Amino acid sequence: MSDISPPLTLTSIQVLHQQLLQQLEQVSSLADLEKIRPDLTGKKSPLTHMLKMLGQLPPDARKELGGFLNKVREEVATKLEERFASLQQLALDQKLMQEKQDVSLPPRPETVGKIHPITQVIEEVTQIFAKMGFELAEGPDIEREYYNFTALNFPEDHPARQMHDTFYLPPAYLPPAHDGKELGAVLLRTHTSPVQIHAMRQSAPPLRVLAPGRTYRCDSDATHSPMFHQVEGLVVDKKIHMGHLKACVIDFCQSFFGVRHLKARFRPSYFPFTEPSAEMDIGCLRRDGKLKIGEGDDWLEILGCGMVHPNVLKMGGINPEEYQGFAFGIGIERLGMLKYGIPDLRAFYDSDARWLQHYGFSPFDKPSSRMGI
Repeated sequence: MSDISPPLTLTSIQVLHQQLLQQLEQVSSLADLEKIRPDLTGKKSPLTHMLKMLGQLPPDARKELGGFLNKVREEVATKLEERFASLQQLALDQKLMQEKQDVSLPPRPETVGKIHPITQVIEEVTQIFAKMGFELAEGPDIEREYYNFTALNFPEDHPARQMHDTFYLPPAYLPPAHDGKELGAVLLRTHTSPVQIHAMRQSAPPLRVLAPGRTYRCDSDATHSPMFHQVEGLVVDKKIHMGHLKACVIDFCQSFFGVRHLKARFRPSYFPFTEPSAEMDIGCLRRDGKLKIGEGDDWLEILGCGMVHPNVLKMGGINPEEYQGFAFGIGIERLGMLKYGIPDLRAFYDSDARWLQHYGFSPFDKPSSRMGI
């Protein structure tokens, strides 16, 4: 377009308006649009030159032509952006057509996706307990202090409630609980045990519940992570005793590790939500840098468990004089490290595709307690 603009009249503005719109319609690519952009709205464009000429006109003519010229400038700018957007979408569509791939073609073997060990272990654990009659249950990752601590019989001065161990979230409105008590602070749950309270309040006994999920604590090293996975088990019924608990977790470990005759022992321990409480150890053999489950004179801690504390049953709305129960908690990553020989917990979260190719599982393999042995 020429740098010399026609005289400033209503007719000349209308002619220029039509010329600019016609130019925009004729542009067929983003590159061509960028070339003509200076001629449309640039400092040396006819439209800009006409705006400068307004100062030479009488006041009445300046007011009339100035208002019309501003409307033309706004319309040209709007049409320019619309044309840019349409050409951009057209360029994207053309690129997609040129780069499209036939998704029906089989992938190369080295690019086949793998199931993460955490997912695999959760599915294996779920399968084993499902055969024992357990049903899956879920709870929120973001919990109230009441469900995470108070309802589970944690004393007010328990160290786990402190900031150095628990991720507390910013203060929020605290509605009263069903019994009139406040729910307390908002936090990321430190264990899957709060699901016990939710499950007992949602369903009447007998209960047989399994709750896998993410948990969070302020800890990080080769054997600890600020985010990790646990699976919680809960059984509530009449005349439940410690023998039922021992048989349940021993059967699980035998199935999970594929060891028929598994040495096991239960050491007295303490958890606020169980009484009596115990930690279960399984026999192992450490030799030549290798670990073998089920044999030898060494012991390996595998899970924590115990009989549900009467106070917890009350918090769940269950009469402890009529019902008893047991609960256990197992670390998913720990199970995977032991069964599949994974040396470092942090590698689970490194998003290393090579690690996943080595330790991952085929998505077409059905989870089985025998896999990985």
